[in-house]
Amino acid sequence: MDQPTTRNLTHLPDLGTSAGRVGPVRLRMPIYVDLLPPCNNACPAGENIQEWLRLVKAKDDLGAWRELTRNNPFPAIHGRVCYHPCETACNRIELDGAVSIHSVERFLGDAAIEHGWQFTKPTHSSGRRVLIIGSGPSGLAAAYHLAMLGHEVEIHDGSELPGGMMRYGIPEYRLPRDVLDAEIARIRELGVTFVQNHKVTDLLAEQRAGHFDAVFVAIGAHLSKRVDIPTMDAGRIVDAVSFLRDVASGDRPLIGRRVAVYGAGNTAMDAARTARRLGAEESIVVYRRTQEQMPAHAEEHAEAVREGVKMNWLRTINQFDEGQMQVEIMELDESGKARGTGRFETLEADTVILALGQEADSGFLQSIPGMSFDGDTVNVDPTTLMTDVPGIFAGGDAVPSERTVTVGVGHGKKAAKMIDLWLSNMPAIPKEERDLASFDKLNLWYWGDNRRTSQPELAIAARKAFDEVVGGLTEDEARTEAWRCLSCGNCIECDGCLGSCPEDAVIKLGKGNRYRYDYAKCTGCGTCYEQCPVHAIDMIAER
Repeated sequence: MDQPTTRNLTHLPDLGTSAGRVGPVRLRMPIYVDLLPPCNNACPAGENIQEWLRLVKAKDDLGAWRELTRNNPFPAIHGRVCYHPCETACNRIELDGAVSIHSVERFLGDAAIEHGWQFTKPTHSSGRRVLIIGSGPSGLAAAYHLAMLGHEVEIHDGSELPGGMMRYGIPEYRLPRDVLDAEIARIRELGVTFVQNHKVTDLLAEQRAGHFDAVFVAIGAHLSKRVDIPTMDAGRIVDAVSFLRDVASGDRPLIGRRVAVYGAGNTAMDAARTARRLGAEESIVVYRRTQEQMPAHAEEHAEAVREGVKMNWLRTINQFDEGQMQVEIMELDESGKARGTGRFETLEADTVILALGQEADSGFLQSIPGMSFDGDTVNVDPTTLMTDVPGIFAGGDAVPSERTVTVGVGHGKKAAKMIDLWLSNMPAIPKEERDLASFDKLNLWYWGDNRRTSQPELAIAARKAFDEVVGGLTEDEARTEAWRCLSCGNCIECDGCLGSCPEDAVIKLGKGNRYRYDYAKCTGCGTCYEQCPVHAIDMIAER
């Protein structure tokens, strides 16, 4: 009988390729990395959200506010009116709910107002003058950043008071005017000059007269789109922008008991809710498409419904006369577009408010040689925000973009940087790209469930005036909410790598200084990488 063949399956090391080591050769090595958190990536204003949340955790509220306002000078405003795309991107939404970033931001903004915190004025002057047209979020943000860079800034605006659509478009129950005024006052304290009640009609002449070296056009979308509705009483049809502006200016328009708002964007929801506060017993939104197709943010729609606003989907106003509207019933075709059915119904309404979108008042720019347009907006270089005319930049509602306060502030910040580079004859440097710390990269052994903190709200029955609806967090609540941040992609000094390393190759450098590797000891086993809860460690090929 043949004996079974045996062989040694353990291969001897090839000493010719082992770099002089007796043991196995390390093929990969750990390194500490800083990835881009999804919240930071999603913020139109470019805030370093994760960092200022870290400072709130550390009970350094002033430091957190200063870190936040390096990029956005209006935390108290944004904590109230921003639609917080950062929270939509937050990795914690996959666990127990996104971090309530906006409420912590509001806490910092309100604390700054309460304690009188001010921006640190620049110590140098560039000797350059910059003209800004418009005092809305984009213009104010640009003024802040330009002033901090040492430039002399002057804002020209056609309204009585600064703020743009933040003052004349957003109702006071969402944004109290004392909050708005307090944050604008800090801009004024930096030395920015405001020229109100001054509508610019000839930009080039304005620039020459003031000896301005550059211009930033930041006009808002103050013109309402109109639609012809046959009526015998045109006085009972008003546009939403004018309606909200009148209310914000202290007027109380007579609207009757029943109000219909034509359109379903955020402005429409604001108009419908404002009508309720002015005494309308019935406030109806009429929209030619479905709820799923409405341009309004879901939370704005939800609050309107909670306050008693009724929704009439798939309806378009055909005629309005003597307290009655004739509306055509619509249906969706195969492509999802609304089309008329030829069937009609009658609804009662004393006033119709048109909220069909807004346009930028860019007519005064049409005469500038070389300036090009896309409808009501100005064409700009997407990298620099400079128009086709050298030295004239534009942003916010003046350019094709999403028309929100936060997008406008982001444009103002970007424009200020690019204007500064242009005035210095320096090229724009592309932003360094960083890998995103997505949820699948995390190893969340460190965290348990901790539900999102809710903000207090004014009871529905009490929402009859223009008192602020949503309240702020207490200090303890804000601190607790900040602690819910996962610190995605950035070391939290949890000592996990230090404790898990079997070779004692991780060296702690002291609080705030993180760690380093002793590669003479490291075998590349990857234990530190596998346990890091926030993916602050990566494994790379041996160098």
